[in-house]
Amino acid sequence: MRKRRREIQVFSLSFLDVVSCGFGAIILLLVISRFSEPLVIEKISVDLSGQVTELEEQLHEIRGQTDILNRELTSRQEQLSKEEEKIARLQGELEKIRGEFRAAQSDVTVQSRIEAQMESARQKLSQEMKRLQQVSPPEKIPDQTIGGVPVDSEYIIFVIDTSGSMQRYAWPQVRTKMDEILRIYPRVKGIQVLNDMGDYMFSQYAGRWIRDSPARRRAILKRLGSWAPFSNSSPVEGVTSAIRRFYSPDKRISIYIFGDDFARGSIQQVIDTVSTINRASADGRRRVRIHAVGFPVLFTQPGANANVTRFAALMRRLAEENNGSFVGLNSLR
Repeated sequence: MRKRRREIQVFSLSFLDVVSCGFGAIILLLVISRFSEPLVIEKISVDLSGQVTELEEQLHEIRGQTDILNRELTSRQEQLSKEEEKIARLQGELEKIRGEFRAAQSDVTVQSRIEAQMESARQKLSQEMKRLQQVSPPEKIPDQTIGGVPVDSEYIIFVIDTSGSMQRYAWPQVRTKMDEILRIYPRVKGIQVLNDMGDYMFSQYAGRWIRDSPARRRAILKRLGSWAPFSNSSPVEGVTSAIRRFYSPDKRISIYIFGDDFARGSIQQVIDTVSTINRASADGRRRVRIHAVGFPVLFTQPGANANVTRFAALMRRLAEENNGSFVGLNSLR
C-alpha cells in the first residue's frame, strides 16, 4: 500500500521563528542607523564650515595681493610710459645733434675750401706785389688832416660812452658827429663800434672788422639810436680792449672816443695803462691813433664841473700822447 507524502507546512513554527528573527535584526539596524546619523551629519557640517572659513580667508588674502600687484603694475606701466617718452625725446635730440654735426662737417669742408682758395689768392697777390715793388717802389702816404684831425687811417674804431647822461642829453649829437667823422673817411677797410666797457654794437662781428660799405654805415647809424649797453663812464676798458684785439703792425688804425664824464679813477693810471699796450715804435708812432670828442653834457649839472674837467684833461693827454686830437664841443645843438 502506497505511503502518503508528508505535507509540508509553510507556516510552521520554525519558519516563523526565522522570519521573526530577520525582521528583528532589520529593525535593530534601522534603530542603530537612525541614532548615529545626526552625529555624522553634525561632524560633516563642522568640517565643511571650517573649510569654507579657511577658503574665504584665503580668497581675501588673494584679493589683497591682487590689488597690490595691480597697483604695482599700474605704477610700472606709468614709469615705462615716461621712460618711452624720455627715449623718444633723446632720440629726437640725437637726430638733431647728428644733423647739426653733418651740417658742421659740411661747413668745415666749405670753409676749408674757401681758406685754401684765399691762401692761393694771397700767395698770388703777394707775388704780384713783390713784382710791382721791384718795378716801382710804393710812395709814402702823406698824413692828411681835416680840421686838425689826422685822417690817414685805413681802419677806424668808435669807443662811445653809453651812460645815462649821454643817452638823455647828447645822443642826437653823438649820431651827428659819428656821421661827420665817417664822411671825412670816404672809404676805409674796416669799421668797429664798442662802448666804453668794450661791448660790441654788433655781437656777430665781435673781435673782427666790419667791412665798410654805404649800407653798413647806415646800419651803424640806425643801430646807434637804440643801442644802450651798461656803462661806467670810464673809457679805459673800451680803449684797451680795442687796442689789444685789433692792433696790427700792417694796419693804420684810429680810435675815436665819445664821452662826457670821468668821475672815478686816476687820470695818470689810465694814461699809463693805455701807454703800456699802445707802445710807440722806433719812429715815435703809437700802434693806434687816439682821438677824442667831449660832449658838454654836465656843464648844466650842479657840482659836476670837476668831472667835466677831469674828462677833458684825460682826453687831452690821451690824444696828445697817442698821435691824435681832442675836440671839446661847446654846445649840444
